[in-house]
Amino acid sequence: MICCIFYIYLLYCILYVFRNIMTTSADEGQFINMLLKLVNAKNTMEIGVFTGYSFLATALALPDDGKILAMDINRENYEVGLPIIEKAGVAHKIDFKEGPALPVLDQMIADGKYHGTFDFIFVDADKDNYINYHKRLIDLVKIGGLIGYDNTLWNGSVVAPADAPMRKYVRYYRDFVLELNKALAADPRIEICMLPVGDGITLCRRIN
Repeated sequence: MICCIFYIYLLYCILYVFRNIMTTSADEGQFINMLLKLVNAKNTMEIGVFTGYSFLATALALPDDGKILAMDINRENYEVGLPIIEKAGVAHKIDFKEGPALPVLDQMIADGKYHGTFDFIFVDADKDNYINYHKRLIDLVKIGGLIGYDNTLWNGSVVAPADAPMRKYVRYYRDFVLELNKALAADPRIEICMLPVGDGITLCRRIN
């Protein structure tokens, strides 16, 4: 049943955008789903929702009282996938906020009560702000918790020569993704694992 929901939802997203550029891949969605079950995640966050395939994978993995704080600048895209999320019976787990994520994160940090409270955070949003997200999220994820950054292989461009042929949007964000990858590798507060799933996902486990 869950696999059927995954693939119906993925097809729905592909038909909506005509090509699967912004949607999380099916293998990555199932990987996230299994990972969250293994770590018994309950309180999660997602930055960059699009039509909601990745947080459907998350929601299906959480217990009935689990929660996802989901943020995106476009509610219209979120509402495209909402009927499927409701059909899966997990809409009650989702707290969707429309707008930029950074002000929300800043407020959460200022409040003080959210420090170290998230089991898992998934980021698939504006690549030029990945570093800014990391500076904030490291305080919000618990010790032993995970942050997942999507697209860290960025169409393979991160290992390609700088003068290699690339699509314009790939070239534009390439340096931001490279900057993130270098920063994560040098961050003593985390241990990392970059996996060639989808367009690359880097898992960061907070260790202190």
